[in-house]
Amino acid sequence: MAGSHHGAPPHPLAARVQALEKLLVEKGVVDPATLDMLIDTYETKVGPRNGAKVVARAWTDPAYRARLLEDATAAIAELGYSGRQGEDMVVVENTPEVHNLVVCTLCSCYPWPVLGLPPVWYKSAPYRSRAVMDPRGVLAEFGLDLAPEVEIRLWDSTAELRYLVLPERPAGTEGMAAEDLEALVTRDSMIGVARALSPADRQASP
Repeated sequence: MAGSHHGAPPHPLAARVQALEKLLVEKGVVDPATLDMLIDTYETKVGPRNGAKVVARAWTDPAYRARLLEDATAAIAELGYSGRQGEDMVVVENTPEVHNLVVCTLCSCYPWPVLGLPPVWYKSAPYRSRAVMDPRGVLAEFGLDLAPEVEIRLWDSTAELRYLVLPERPAGTEGMAAEDLEALVTRDSMIGVARALSPADRQASP
């Protein structure tokens, strides 16, 4: 696993958002169900679109892919994505032989500029501990069953360094436009708990 410096407190913006959320719900200004829907939108749809653009570019541009793997922070900034929680990035590439999984074992360090809000399960103690003890079992629970010969590499995000998984490009996507490829890239595939969608999976999804 990567380094273990997790001592930084929660980002001030995150703390303010949580305080505001609590106040609005308590005063009845915001319906909790509506708030949950908005949060889900930013967790799974709006936020991760930045990362999807990075991945699709790497899939279609070998020179960009090389820059991304060499200096992820600079390559991601080329597309306009940078800032707090994304100052020091490392991109790790999935291959048929190696599958990468990202966790933050002591808190919830997460690359906000490319993935948006961290999902609740990523911040949960069970995921943070079990990803270390039984990564293959955790992946299976997410529906990702890897062959025994596939090596799983676990990357521990910290306040100083955050990781993004470059998923394998799905088969049958040759010649697809970049925006169509972006639609195949999910937040979970960039954390490593899932593969990118196949074109058939995408058509079947709501």
